[in-house]
Amino acid sequence: MKLNILAALLICASVLAFKPAATETFVVDTKNSSIEWVAGKVGGSHKGTVGIASGKLLFDGKNLKGGNFAMDMTSIAITDLTGNSNRSLLNHLKGEDFFSVANHTSSTFEITKIAPDGTDRVFITGNLTIKGIANSITFPATVKRQKNTVVAVAKGVKVDRTKYDIKYRSKNFFGDIGDKAIDDEFELSINLIAKK
Repeated sequence: MKLNILAALLICASVLAFKPAATETFVVDTKNSSIEWVAGKVGGSHKGTVGIASGKLLFDGKNLKGGNFAMDMTSIAITDLTGNSNRSLLNHLKGEDFFSVANHTSSTFEITKIAPDGTDRVFITGNLTIKGIANSITFPATVKRQKNTVVAVAKGVKVDRTKYDIKYRSKNFFGDIGDKAIDDEFELSINLIAKK
């Protein structure tokens, strides 16, 4: 009888010892987080920002488990131009040749896989949706948790715009445009601050 009770206690202790940590949710601080973009063209580039509408990061103990964020496409801004040049390019970016913002006010990213890459480093894979079109992308990131705050940073995240039906002045689709070509890939620099 005593052996049965002892065995039951050992089983209970084992189950409790290997109980998985509860998933913790950290909500993205949209005011203090940022996304910057850089788009190249023949002879130069343009850069700007896009606002974050919402987001969350999920943790299992010290490890990033998942998450997502949404970008407010109506907030696209250009930071290297002023005056009429800024307004003209901004209207073009929001128009049908590029992000069709009137019909697609939000773009999203949803994490689907996380692979460790050393201390505070991971490779993140997820679905990036722009103009209602989803494609999987993978990029390295630094993710640091300090108590109730998480900082996640990814630099130079490459996005192929043509996969989202943004083909304006792409050499792959318009071979005779010469020095008017715009690079197919643009880059995002993501800086998320999330809190419990």
